[in-house]
Amino acid sequence: MPPRNQPEREISSRRILLAGGAGFVGSHLAERFVRAGHEVICLDNLQTGRLSNIAHLMHEPRFSLLRQDIVQPVNVDGRLDEIWNLACAASPPQYQRDPVHTFRTCIQGSINLLELAREKNARILQASTSEVYGDPEVALQSESYRGAVNTWGPRACYDEGKRAAETLFFEYERLGVEVRIARIFNTYGPRMSPEDGRVVSNFVRQALEEEPITIYGEGRQTRSFCYVDDLVEGLVRLMASDARGPVNLGNPGEFTVRELADIVLAMTGASSRLVQEPMPQDDPRQRRPDITRARTELGWAPTVDLHEGLRRTIAHFRDELAEGRRIAQAG
Repeated sequence: MPPRNQPEREISSRRILLAGGAGFVGSHLAERFVRAGHEVICLDNLQTGRLSNIAHLMHEPRFSLLRQDIVQPVNVDGRLDEIWNLACAASPPQYQRDPVHTFRTCIQGSINLLELAREKNARILQASTSEVYGDPEVALQSESYRGAVNTWGPRACYDEGKRAAETLFFEYERLGVEVRIARIFNTYGPRMSPEDGRVVSNFVRQALEEEPITIYGEGRQTRSFCYVDDLVEGLVRLMASDARGPVNLGNPGEFTVRELADIVLAMTGASSRLVQEPMPQDDPRQRRPDITRARTELGWAPTVDLHEGLRRTIAHFRDELAEGRRIAQAG
């Protein structure tokens, strides 16, 4: 196994197409690849990606931005060694704004990138999701669990879209394309948008702005939270590996949503009160990954605990919110 920060496929320079490269996770990958001496083509329509996430890379000669939606055919001149598909809105408020486009991104977007991978003889990684397990009926979700998804629910455009995308990757693998599939569990960290709509960004923003903390139901539903640096390491190791089939990437530490709210309040020193709202339809009651396969085949496990990850995330949000206020006052 190569050292933690030097997977095998990082030893030589590569040309990488990073779909969704201006997003939260994509921008961290782009930064890592450029620093390692690879050429990165960032493909993003900026629907949820942010130019601020990649502003520090725009002057790099090995980095370029191709502003395009993957629903449209993707054409890239020259060779490609790897294609990474992270191009899809990932939080319910984002993907539910235009559910048809979300579904098309998962299906037609995947076909377009898979066809490009076949044309270029490139290895391709799909950023799938723990949402393929739906509202799970088992306490620990392993890759063999087939899930419990409502095909008629408000989350189905994303859940079923990602499930169908995995099927497409499987079928293209049978055609000879080298594919890798990561099932990503809740991830957080710097460069999340304060308006992202996911639980960590919601709680941190609300606490820092002394707004009420919104809890759905009684807050007993559980989540596992993986810091972005750990996820990026797992993704890089997966792409460099010989693993076939989906691999869970997430932190198996399990917290209730209420526990997360209490931790955020304590770490920010906020006096925000907790406000309960009705549970959204099909909101998962439990989410915890079995990462046995990642440990065994990738030699990977998360190393950043929740308190340390939140400390870094809160500091980033505090700076970003302060900068936003400064700009608003100047304008």
